Amino acid sequence: MPRRRGASSSTTGLSFARRPAAKPETRFLVRFAAFLALFYLAVAVQPVNDYVIVPFTARIVTVSTAALKTLGEPARSVGTRISAPGFAVDVKNGCNGVEAMLILVAAVLAFPAPWGRRLAGIAVGIAVIQALNLVRVVSLFWLGVHRRDIFETFHTAVWQTILILVAVGVFLLWSRRVGNREARA
Repeated sequence: MPRRRGASSSTTGLSFARRPAAKPETRFLVRFAAFLALFYLAVAVQPVNDYVIVPFTARIVTVSTAALKTLGEPARSVGTRISAPGFAVDVKNGCNGVEAMLILVAAVLAFPAPWGRRLAGIAVGIAVIQALNLVRVVSLFWLGVHRRDIFETFHTAVWQTILILVAVGVFLLWSRRVGNREARA
């Protein structure tokens, strides 16, 4: 029996077509989507939200309030809420930087790199995202107090876009650097 291209035969004489290996880009995208779905499901679970995300957000609010006070704003915080005379904001999911962190972590974990470099990329990336998120929360609160007419635009469009783009940018820089190191090794 002649062999077809891409086929292999077993001892029983049956032939099976070989499935081509998935491209690295496809493997990355599948892993990225799986990690992202897993992380979003985990965050959606009420106990995770209540015992991890809300306390994390409260810490962001505490640090943001301290920064606002340093800038001369009469801000106070309770839990996830920052207030001043005439304006208050409750920092919710989507405004705490967690979504940007999840995107970054999913991408880094999906990327084929040594674990040490992955962990370093995650640590540095989370630090960058949360430093930027601090600027975001402080600036949004300041806009809410002093320029309420543009607060909503900056809240829903400008800062959200910037934070996601920074998460993607950090991943791209990290993956390029890791990829270049691996190629030289």
